Amino acid sequence: MAAQRTSLVLISKSPMETLQIGRRLGAGLKGGECVALAGELGAGKTCLTQGIANGLGVPDGYVVASPTFTLINEYPGKETALFHLDIYRLTGPGDLEEIGYREYLTRGGVVVVEWADKISDSIPEEAMWVTFSYLDENVRKIEISDAADRIYSWKQIFTPKGG
Repeated sequence: MAAQRTSLVLISKSPMETLQIGRRLGAGLKGGECVALAGELGAGKTCLTQGIANGLGVPDGYVVASPTFTLINEYPGKETALFHLDIYRLTGPGDLEEIGYREYLTRGGVVVVEWADKISDSIPEEAMWVTFSYLDENVRKIEISDAADRIYSWKQIFTPKGG
């Protein structure tokens, strides 16, 4: 039986805020998780991934960029690796097999998948979904959907102390 899911909605008013949200998410990930990102071009998926990398302790010398043409970038984190996939250019499930997608899901790192909505049937049921929506030119709604017990933990991370 699938775990009950719920959502947390955050508003980002700048790329720096999106980066900070990613940093907090990354700091809360332990390895073995899949983070599925969905949203329009330019909505903040790569920016959030850069923050996740920072939160995981990926050294500053690594440039975290969308692997649109390489498809997968690997980064060493302090405790766990980050596997960053961009499946925008893939044409179907056969392409996933060719890049070793399932193997990455079992390597114990954090797997971040940009354009995950294109392969939603192949995303693990327990994955965290992060969906970006434009509210205006600079403001984004970031909706995090995860297991209810994990969303409770995320709410603790994103709720200001004393607030």
